[in-house]
Amino acid sequence: MSRTQSRGGPTIAQVALIGLFVAALVTAQLTASKVLAFELPVALPVTGAQLALPGAALAYALTFLASDCYTELYGRRAAQIVVNVGFILNFVVLALVWSTIAAPAAPSSVDAGAFETALGASTNVVLGSLLAYLVSQNWDVIVFHRIRAYTGAEKLWLRNIASTASSQAIDTVIFVSVAFAVAPALLGVGAVLPTDVILSLMVGQYLLKLAIAFLDTPIVYAIVSLVRSREGLTAEETYAA
Repeated sequence: MSRTQSRGGPTIAQVALIGLFVAALVTAQLTASKVLAFELPVALPVTGAQLALPGAALAYALTFLASDCYTELYGRRAAQIVVNVGFILNFVVLALVWSTIAAPAAPSSVDAGAFETALGASTNVVLGSLLAYLVSQNWDVIVFHRIRAYTGAEKLWLRNIASTASSQAIDTVIFVSVAFAVAPALLGVGAVLPTDVILSLMVGQYLLKLAIAFLDTPIVYAIVSLVRSREGLTAEETYAA
């Protein structure tokens, strides 16, 4: 049993990682409907000279950093609890936002229409983000755990990059296809985007997420090393299958 478990309560590291996960998740939910566009110095296949991606891409990528650190430190079961509780909290966020939108606005309030436009995610975006979250986050934890079962405490970089890269691909395909093609076509919510635009969104979003998967590896190492050194724990003491 780890020292973390024997204390009978969560550590500062656990609370901080869960807090980062939830903060990034809520931010992603609230920023998902805006599509960003970045000009590139050179044209790429599919995307061309402009990289288009949902506004939630950066915030959502941080959830994978937090979950990978949490999985490495506290094991698969603990991480999946965080992921699945986070899924439920998505509905809490949506309920609070939608109830605020539905409530009457005071004369001194910001414009109610602008408020709804900014925070009221459309049904197709909500469906896409929820389904993508549920599948990709659980996949991330499972792949991370499977690789660790083969590598032991070594090669944290491998399980971080492999789990994040594969889960981000799943997340990207599900979110973009459901939000901008499947839901609008089947349910009549939102507009069906042209195939070339959908592919551009997928590629643009995934390129950013893939870059983050490589760039956040030193951060994952730093967080894991700091937590273990501060709590005086070894890799096997902090990780529980």
